[in-house]
Amino acid sequence: MKNALILHGTEGNSKENWFPWLKKELEKKGYKVWLPDLPGADVPNLKKYLEFIFANKDFEFNLETVIIGHSSGAVACLAVLNELPENVKMNTCIMVSPFEKNSPGGKWEPNRELFEYKPDLSKVKNKVRSFVLFISDNDKYCPTDYVKNLGKELGGKVIITHGDGHFSISIGGPKYKKLPMLLEYL
Repeated sequence: MKNALILHGTEGNSKENWFPWLKKELEKKGYKVWLPDLPGADVPNLKKYLEFIFANKDFEFNLETVIIGHSSGAVACLAVLNELPENVKMNTCIMVSPFEKNSPGGKWEPNRELFEYKPDLSKVKNKVRSFVLFISDNDKYCPTDYVKNLGKELGGKVIITHGDGHFSISIGGPKYKKLPMLLEYL
């Protein structure tokens, strides 16, 4: 069965931004979608996220699985992939505005625990058939060069948009209740 896991960012929840819209769109296409409120999202910790995600025995990771993460949720995608059993591979990983430890998003105080866990990207890149990374040319939290390099390291496709900021309602307004370009890659 096709299934999808959608992970929100720091200080976020499952009801904001384009997440509920994407969940409905994927369900229309026959996906079973899990859009959880991540525990402790005010100060994200990947080890806590992993424990929470893998405790859900109703969600199965397989070749029909897609994982989508926004901001620190994109960082969490890498951790999930890193922890999958050796024989498990997934279909697609989409990361929207991923950042790294030394970026403005990574240095933001609420993300102080986010990078205590470091995924092995050489292992991660073999867990998914395809990676797609979205970044805007004016995202103040995520350097475009980092996303380009991450995409290259993962063997993924990098989509650079113009003027979309952090792809969030709090920064860019209500147009981010939807993010139709994601559907092209799912």
